[in-house]
Amino acid sequence: SCCVDEVAAEHVGAEAVLHYGPACLSPCRKLPVLHIFGQQPLDIGRCAEAFQELYPDRQSRVVVLSDVVYAHAMGELEQQLCPEYPNIVFSRVVCGDPPGPAPPGEVRQFGRQFPVEALGGLQDCAMFYVGAEGLALTNFMLTWNRCPFSSSAPATSCGRRETLNVNRALMRRLYLVERARDAQVVGILVGTLGVEGYLAVLQHLHELLHRAGKRSYTLAVGKPNPAKLANFLEVDIFVLVACAQNSLLDSSDFYRPIVTPYELELACNPAREWTGNYFTDFRDLLPGACAHVELPPAVPAAEVVPDISLITGEMRAAHLYDPPAPPQLPPSTTLACRDQTRALAEISPAASFLESRSWRGLEQQLGQTPVSKAVQGRRGIAIAYEDEGRKQ
Repeated sequence: SCCVDEVAAEHVGAEAVLHYGPACLSPCRKLPVLHIFGQQPLDIGRCAEAFQELYPDRQSRVVVLSDVVYAHAMGELEQQLCPEYPNIVFSRVVCGDPPGPAPPGEVRQFGRQFPVEALGGLQDCAMFYVGAEGLALTNFMLTWNRCPFSSSAPATSCGRRETLNVNRALMRRLYLVERARDAQVVGILVGTLGVEGYLAVLQHLHELLHRAGKRSYTLAVGKPNPAKLANFLEVDIFVLVACAQNSLLDSSDFYRPIVTPYELELACNPAREWTGNYFTDFRDLLPGACAHVELPPAVPAAEVVPDISLITGEMRAAHLYDPPAPPQLPPSTTLACRDQTRALAEISPAASFLESRSWRGLEQQLGQTPVSKAVQGRRGIAIAYEDEGRKQ
């Protein structure tokens, strides 16, 4: 896993964690962490030649990023390129959040830290990534989608301009935002228990969905897969609370789409507008962060102005309001009589979904099942029961 397993460390009473292998560098909540990335071999000369082929203009403003397993070689690469490229900037790998806010003109994100000296900011710089294609590169490209990207894969020793159509990927994500606007039941998937701020963002999502008039369930299912999430067919859409690299989950194989917390905010918070910037780190949405947007005042239910869904063509409410208090549950909810099913359906979306199904689980059917003695069933395995004849 790219995240530090702080929960397992607490189970054994650990006072610190040594994390080996790839890492997303998300800050932990309690324990100090020492990362051991490993040192994969890198042909410095071939990587420098690939950079020079991609950027023949020696005055190009380029920020060099790298996978953590190649961070050990960035100092030598910097010594080769800096004499020829005066405007090149190398990022440093930083474990954890540095103390204090970032000074003006400095970027601190995804465990990387580098200054930006261009007049137009980061959007006037190009990005050069040293590493293989993967989640880290995709995360960088979606977050800094206004910067042209190129990369050098050490395994092939070849440089290339990244042809991933970021705009097309963003269109796919915006389609999921529209699906989230249509959803009535949202499942909040807890994909991390160690990244700092995950409890705060869970509370924020609960409040956002409550004021948007949507029902929500919090599900801790570990690593999501189609088989696990197929058990919750009453859920219209899922939102995954995970680290920045694992939040961009391809949900094409799932029965229901999966969005990020930022996409859910775009769908449910009228005060947040699409500006072209994309945020994969859920901590950016919390109060005091760079991308936090306050929820607007509530609108009475009678004054809510509906709009039209771009997918279904039906009308829906697009403003926050104070939903009415749910009806009270009966005193005992262990067994519910059949005439109480409709009342429960108004309270729980799961009960409403169960009401629409033909098979609803085990039913008592008192007095309808004839009494009979227990008999011995078949013995053996399904391919050859003991009372079945052998086939010749």
